[in-house]
Amino acid sequence: MDVLNQTRVTQFVFLGLTDNWVLEILFFMAFSAMYVLTLRGNILIMVTIVFTPCLSTPMYFFLSNLSFIDICHSSVTVPKMLEGLLFDRKTISCIAQLFFLHLFACAEILLLTIMAYDRYVAICAPLHYPNVMNMRVCVQLVFVLWLAGTVHSLVQTFLTIRLSYCGPNVIDSYFCNVPPVIKLACTDTCLTGILIVSNRGTISLSCFLALVASYTIILFSLRKQSAEGRRKALSTCLAHFMVPDTSFSTDKLVSVFYTVVTPLLNPFIDTLRNEEIKKINYTKCTHFIVQFDKI
Repeated sequence: MDVLNQTRVTQFVFLGLTDNWVLEILFFMAFSAMYVLTLRGNILIMVTIVFTPCLSTPMYFFLSNLSFIDICHSSVTVPKMLEGLLFDRKTISCIAQLFFLHLFACAEILLLTIMAYDRYVAICAPLHYPNVMNMRVCVQLVFVLWLAGTVHSLVQTFLTIRLSYCGPNVIDSYFCNVPPVIKLACTDTCLTGILIVSNRGTISLSCFLALVASYTIILFSLRKQSAEGRRKALSTCLAHFMVPDTSFSTDKLVSVFYTVVTPLLNPFIDTLRNEEIKKINYTKCTHFIVQFDKI
């Protein structure tokens, strides 16, 4: 049959994580708890930073943006996955999810690169730090990362939806990502695949090289500082470096880690190694307990 006479596919069906109803219930309970903790942890970080004057610095400004991205990134995939586990509704129109998935993933990678540059300036050129990383510059950098993320996402989404989908519509995953979707296209995807990989690879490689360069210079510069200075610098740098990348694998377990577990781990990684936020949260909790006892 001629491809032009076939019905164009607009809805895709997920196979999900499993078809065992017992495992679906267990996964639903576990991932629901993780999602709630992700929201609470990242919202707590954002509220703490916004309403604490002493945290009005570029590092915490970027950290609050990272928490916002983690909330959005997790919310793109997890609610739909939970709906599929509980109600067995595993159909979706992929355009919106594809766009926002790549938008927040790219924004997070770029933000981590900016945070690495911020630490480089703070440690290697502390006298110039207030001028180089003033709030105006920080806002401009955040604007640029959202603009770059939008362009990247538009490119990925356009290259995917321009293909013809007229055959199978079953995706062996629990969310829409480019590789499993373009496999279902009924036209040649060689050129499209090259363009997609080139676009993603350029951003990922550039950010990776920038991260490695920044932290390599930082490590060399720490040799001239005191033991206390090295400890404090490493505590903030390691927190940024330990935040996992959000590029996706076709393996379901790896995808679950990046879309469900990573946004949950980021608040713990960033705050448990940060003395200021720990002290502020402890003080607020103590104040709340004292006020509660007076009631």
